[in-house]
Amino acid sequence: MTENLEYSTGFGNEHQSEAIPGALPWGQNSPQRAPYGLYAEQLSGTAFTEPRELNRRTWVYRIHPSARHPRFERIDNGLFRSAPLADGILDVNRLRWNPLGTPWPDADFLDGVHTIAANGNVLERNGIAVHMYHATRSMTDRYFADLDGELLVVPQSGGLRLHTELGLLDVAPGEIAVIARAVKFRVSLHDDSAAGYICENYGAYFALPELGPIGSNGLAHARDFSYPVAAYEDRTDEVQVIQKFGGQLWAAEYDHSPLDVVAWHGTHSAYKYDTNRFNTMGTVGWDHPDPSIFTVLTSPSERPGQANVDFAIFPPRWNVAEHSFRPPHFHRNIMTEFMGLVRGQHDSKAEGFIPGGASLHNMWGAHGPDLETFDTASSADLVPQKLENSLAFMFETRLPLITTDFAYNAKHRQPDYDSSWSGLQRHFDSQDSAATGESR
Repeated sequence: MTENLEYSTGFGNEHQSEAIPGALPWGQNSPQRAPYGLYAEQLSGTAFTEPRELNRRTWVYRIHPSARHPRFERIDNGLFRSAPLADGILDVNRLRWNPLGTPWPDADFLDGVHTIAANGNVLERNGIAVHMYHATRSMTDRYFADLDGELLVVPQSGGLRLHTELGLLDVAPGEIAVIARAVKFRVSLHDDSAAGYICENYGAYFALPELGPIGSNGLAHARDFSYPVAAYEDRTDEVQVIQKFGGQLWAAEYDHSPLDVVAWHGTHSAYKYDTNRFNTMGTVGWDHPDPSIFTVLTSPSERPGQANVDFAIFPPRWNVAEHSFRPPHFHRNIMTEFMGLVRGQHDSKAEGFIPGGASLHNMWGAHGPDLETFDTASSADLVPQKLENSLAFMFETRLPLITTDFAYNAKHRQPDYDSSWSGLQRHFDSQDSAATGESR
C-alpha cells in the first residue's frame, strides 16, 4: 500500500502520475506489455466522439483489470435514493431542517448517506440528488463507485480522506471534493465523526462557469483545483465493492482492492478545491448582486443559462453598497435553491439557519430576509462592512426538488419555518413621499 498526498493542479487538464517510476508508458496508451506486469485500461467518462473540450477519459495501469470481479447482487439501499422519487413529496412550501441530532447512528460514509431530495431522472442522465452524510467510522474493507453521477462532497464537520483509484485527497470543512462518475473510492475519517452535504450530479459534468464581463481573474481559478497523484493499494484479502447503478446499490466480494492503479493519465478523475481561494466578486456601487456571481462550478443543461445545477458559495467578503438593502432582497425565482451552512451565519437569516442544517426553496417559492435581518438592514449605517467567519453554499437547479419521505417527516425538520416571515408588518403610507428620498 502506498500513500502519496502530493497533488497536481489545473481544472480539467490532462493529468499524469505514477507511483513507481516507469509505470506510466510513453508513446502508446495501451502497449503490448505494460510496465511491471500491469494491465492497461481506459475509463471513458464521455462518449468517444464528444467534442474535445467536453471529452473525459483516463488511462489507468493497474494490478488487476476491473473486469476481474464476481457477480454483483442487489443490496438494501438504506436511505440512499435516486430520481425519480416515486414515493417522494413535492411541496410548494418552504422547508428548513436543523442539523441531525446526536448521537448519530454508527455508520461509515456510505451507510451514513441519507437523501434529502432529487429531481430529473437518473436513467436519463438529467437532474440531481441532494444527500447528507453522517459518519462515525472509516470505510476499511468497503469501496464504492457511483455509476449514476459525479459526487460533489461538501464537508461541514470532520475531515475526510478520500482513497480513490487515482490517489488520495484530504478534504476538510471549507474545502470541497468532486469524485467523477464510476471512480471507485473509500472514505476514512480524520476525526471521531464527520458530517456534510453531497450533490449527486446526474447531468453534464461540473465545469468552471464562463466569466463574461467579469474577466479573466474572477471567481474560481483553474490552477487552484488539486488532483491526486497515484497511490495504489496492493492487498489480497476479501473486500466488498458496492456500485450504485440505476438508483440501486449492488455489491460483490473481491479478493483484492479495486484501488490498485499504479499509474494513470487523463481527465476523468477526482479533485478538490479550497473555497478560501475563491475570488469573490460583489457590488461596489448599489444593489445586492445576484447569487450567480458566486458560482464555483456549473453543470449546464441543453437550455443556455439554465443550469442542471450550479454550485455557489457565500464566503467572507466586504459589503460596501450604498443606498441599498444589503442582504438578499425578497425574491421569487424560476430556479430551485437548496442551501447549506458550513459555518457561521448566512446574511439573510438572523436565527434558525444553523451550521449542519439546510433549507429548500422550490421554484417560485417566495423567500428572503427574516424579520430581524430586515429591521436591522433597513436602518443600518451603510459603512463598509466585512462579513466574516461564514460559509454558506447553494445547489441551484432548474427543476423542482422532490423531497424523500424520510427528510419530509424528519423530526429535525422545522415545522414553523414560515414564522421567519410572519412578523413582517405593513408599513405602507401613501403620503410618505420622502420614504425613498425622492418624489415622483
